[in-house]
Amino acid sequence: MKNIYYMIQSMTGYGKATATFGNKKIIVEIKSLNSKAMDLFTRIAPDYREKEMDIRTLISKKLERGKVDFSLWIEVQADSSATPINATLISNYHKQIISIAKEQHIPEPIDWFSTLLRMPDVLNKVESAELEDEEWQVVWKAVEEAIEHLVHFRIQEGAALEKKFTEKIDNIERLLASIEPFEKERVQKIRDRIIEQLKTLPVDYDRNRLEQELIYYIEKLDISEEKQRLTNHLKYFRETMKNGHGQGKKLGFIAQEMGREINTTGSKSNQAEMQNIVVQMKDELEQIKEQVLNVM
Repeated sequence: MKNIYYMIQSMTGYGKATATFGNKKIIVEIKSLNSKAMDLFTRIAPDYREKEMDIRTLISKKLERGKVDFSLWIEVQADSSATPINATLISNYHKQIISIAKEQHIPEPIDWFSTLLRMPDVLNKVESAELEDEEWQVVWKAVEEAIEHLVHFRIQEGAALEKKFTEKIDNIERLLASIEPFEKERVQKIRDRIIEQLKTLPVDYDRNRLEQELIYYIEKLDISEEKQRLTNHLKYFRETMKNGHGQGKKLGFIAQEMGREINTTGSKSNQAEMQNIVVQMKDELEQIKEQVLNVM
C-alpha cells in the first residue's frame, strides 16, 4: 500500500478495540462521518472521565476532520459487579424493628426483605477508586488501537474514492474530446442557415458586412477557451488527489470550477449532439461532487 500521506482518505470510518484489566473488560468504539470541521461527541465511563481531554486531543490530532462519535465503556464480571449488602446492619435493623413493634404494640412488617433493604446504608456504595497509571496505560493503548483501525478504514475508503474519481475524470475527458467533430461541423451549419434565411428576404444585403458579422457571431460561440480550462482543471484534480490526505476542500473547489466550464460550454452549444454530450459531462461531475464531500 502507498504511504498514507500520499493517498486521499475518506472521512467515513469505524474502529473498535478491546482490552482487559483485572475483572474489567474495556471496550473502545469510534465512528466518523463527513463534516466541514472536527465535530466530536464522547461517551466515557466514569472511571476514565478525568482523562477525557487527553482522549479528545488525541482524536483531533489523528483524525483532523469529521463528525466523530467516540465511546469508552467497561463490562465487569457479574460476581464482582453486584452492590454488596451490609448483613450486619440488616440484622441490627431487624432486631430494632421487632423491639419497637413489641413496645408500641404494632404488627411487624409482612415483607421483611423489602422493608430492610430500604433502610439507610444497607446497600454499601462502592466508591470509585483512584485511576492507577497501570490501568490507564491499558486503556490508552486500546484507544490508540481503535483510532488506528478507523484510520485504516478511512484509507481503504479513500482508495475506493480515488478509483471512482479517476473513472469519472476519464469519462469527462473522453466526452470532451468527442465534442470536437460536432464543433467543426456547426460553424458551417450556422453559416449556411443564416445565408439561406437571408435569401428569403426581399432586400439586398452587404456581403462583406455579413461576413464580418458572421465571424463575430461565431467567435461568441467558440468554446476553445472553455475546453482548455476544463482540461487544465481535470489535470489539476488528478494531481491534487496524488498530494495526499487533507485535500477534500481543494478537490471540492476544483470540481466547482469544472462545473463552470461545462455549464458555459453548454450555453454556447447550440447543437443537439453537443448538448447531449454536455449533459453526460454534468452527470459525471455531479457524481464527483457528491463523493468529494466524503474526502478528508
